Order: sequence, then structure tokens, then C-alpha cells
Amino acid sequence: MPIHDQSYRRYGGRREDVRRAWTVIAQSGIMTLLKRRAFLGLLLVAWLPFIVRAVQIFIAANFPQASILAMRAEQYRAFFDQQGIFVFFVTVYVGAGLIANDRRANALQLYLARPITRAEYVAGKMAILVTFLLAVTLLPGLLLFLLQAAFAGSFAFARENIYLVPAMTIFSLVEVFVAAFTMLALSSMSNSNRFVGIMYTGIVLFTDAMYAALRGITGSSAVAWMSFPANLAQIGDLIFRQPLRHDVPVAVSLIVIAALLAVSLSVLERKVRGVEVVT
Repeated sequence: MPIHDQSYRRYGGRREDVRRAWTVIAQSGIMTLLKRRAFLGLLLVAWLPFIVRAVQIFIAANFPQASILAMRAEQYRAFFDQQGIFVFFVTVYVGAGLIANDRRANALQLYLARPITRAEYVAGKMAILVTFLLAVTLLPGLLLFLLQAAFAGSFAFARENIYLVPAMTIFSLVEVFVAAFTMLALSSMSNSNRFVGIMYTGIVLFTDAMYAALRGITGSSAVAWMSFPANLAQIGDLIFRQPLRHDVPVAVSLIVIAALLAVSLSVLERKVRGVEVVT
């Protein structure tokens, strides 16, 4: 049989930009999660408050006797409070295994052996979690704002409360990235996604329980700084121009959140490393 020449030939395919390697990780992770029925069910449940609010806006706009149901600025803040529980569940479901599963399968070394940096690897993993968290916070919030203007047939509410758009955007980004960095840091510390989920749950519930206990003892909410959810709530009230619900200064809450992000980045910097082979 003939033997064909297999000598060197120039690559004729499309060359991908190495700096876009993180998008491959993100796209693969997003598509994998979208194929899971349980996760799609979670997303559907997370959008139920949006559907209820949308029906509320429609009724208020079309039936004058139901105008009391019209969405007000403070109700947008309440909507984001409602979505907080879904932020928690999505963070645990999506984020717990993002790095832990790679550690368990020894895939982290394979990733970093390719032309991809640690920052790109973390960015790809974070993009997966951030995408779905924004899908249950910022996206429904902005759609509610647009629906209210559309059903009312007027931009009066939008003009008077245009600050809600940057408020929803900024608070969503703060809430999402704090959750994402914290979860990725925890995921990088273990080979078990279940253990990571338990650790994250413990941080959220334990800090909130400590705050509730001390508030009951002292009769003051000035100790809210030790609660992960309470600090986010305090920052959210400031961003949405609502009365602060805790006595702790917002500056203290900002410092606590900044410290949490700094610790998370430090953990990721130490844990997301390839294995140096010495010969």
C-alpha cells in the first residue's frame, strides 16, 4: 500500500487568542450546568418572585382600583432581599465544586500546564458562578424596571427613580462578587464539594446566628458587623437610599466586606498553583 508523506506542514486552522482561554472554561462550565434538570429547576424557582412582581405591576397598571399594588422604590430593595436566598442556593450548587472537583481529579495541574495563567483559570471559574448569580439578581431586577414603564405607558416612574438602575447594578455586583470570591476561595481549599458547601453554609449561618445572639444580649444591632448577610444588607440599604436597618456604620460594613475579599484573594493565590516538577 502507498505510504503518504507526513512531513511538517503549517497549521491551516484558526488561531485562538491565548488571552481568551478563560472563556473556554466559562463556556464549558455554563453549558454543563444548563444540561442539569435539577439546576434548571432551581433557576425556575428563583424566577418565581419576578413573575409574582410582574403580575403585580400589570394589575396595578391596568386596574385603577388596584393602584396600591404599584411597585415603589423601596419594593425594589425588598425584591433583592427576597432574591438573597436564591443567591445562597445558586452559590452553593454552582460554586462548591468549581475548583474542588478539579483538585479531586488532579485536573488543576493539567489546566496550569497549558498556556493559561492562574488568573485566567480563576476568571473562567468565576465567570460561571457570576453569570448565574446575575441571572437571579440583576437581570430580573432590570426587567421589572422596564416592565413597569412598559405597562404604565409612561416613563414618569423611570424618570423619578432612575437611580434604581445604577443602584440595582452596583448592589448586584457587590453581592455577587463577594459570594463568588468567598465560595471560590473555599472551593480551592478542599477536594470535596460537599464539604465546601457545608463550610460556606456554616460561614453564612454561624455569623448570622452569632449576631442574633449578641443582639439579643446587648439589645443593640451595633454588632451586625460580624454577620455576613447583615453587612451586605447594610450596604444595600445605603445603595438603594433606604433607611439603614442596623446601627453599625456603613464604613465598618465596607471594611468587613473588603477584608473578606482580601482574604479570599489571598487564599486563591496560595491554593491555585501548579505542581513544580523537580528532576
